[in-house]
Amino acid sequence: MITYITDCFDGNARARLSTRIGALFGQSPTVVAADGPDPESFAALTLLDCLQSLELLGEEGHPTITLLNIAPRDGVWPNGVPFCFFWHGKHLVASTFNARVLSLVRRELGIDHVYVTDIREAVTAAGFGADDVEKIAGTQFRSLWYLPLLAKWVADGRAVPATETAVPELLDEEPTVSVVDNFGNCKLDQRLDLVAGTTLPVARRNDDGSTTIVDVTCYPHLTAVPRNAPGIIPGSSGTGFTELVIRGGSAAEAFGLQPGDALLERAAEKVA
Repeated sequence: MITYITDCFDGNARARLSTRIGALFGQSPTVVAADGPDPESFAALTLLDCLQSLELLGEEGHPTITLLNIAPRDGVWPNGVPFCFFWHGKHLVASTFNARVLSLVRRELGIDHVYVTDIREAVTAAGFGADDVEKIAGTQFRSLWYLPLLAKWVADGRAVPATETAVPELLDEEPTVSVVDNFGNCKLDQRLDLVAGTTLPVARRNDDGSTTIVDVTCYPHLTAVPRNAPGIIPGSSGTGFTELVIRGGSAAEAFGLQPGDALLERAAEKVA
């Protein structure tokens, strides 16, 4: 089973990624689009959910490979952030070395070190000639030409030059919407201390750019939320991460929220 979470997800990119990985591994990946206004937050929660879905409660599952590419060209690294890999049990993850993307598996799964590679060093060690090394290291589409190779080498047990590197620990941040699901439920990137019957002040974004604070009641689960009313519940992602929902409607639409938005009143005060 191969899953590829990436911000390169147009039809052309999907075809090329699927074909290359199919040729390398004998099976095509499930390509997951990290789209929307905050692909890093989406990728972080999706990676955590993928790894947690491997906990089969006593059943012995097959090894999996997850590739992840979120690599903004921000000028900090030559030709983009480097790639790394780590194991979660018998399951391999090969990813861009992006602190925010790795933040949730660090916090929730204790993955605080990964193995960071240098493309030229790794490809040279694999026996490629100088021209191919420069082609792979200098391409705009490194997630096509290098990342699948890295995953293949590590999965096959080949020695890959890499440096064990700590995943930076990010400071605690305001609860943020990471994913808006197809029902319009807003999945947060953390678990809040919820007491059923109490309320939390949620920042609703209005069409005119203003913010209105709405006190939203906490409930123990979705079906306890009154129909067509907002509620805050323990959700299905992460380790019971919190969700803002409207039973029978879209919380994202009603509150003007999208991935990357902070949720609570104190976050709105900082923006105002």
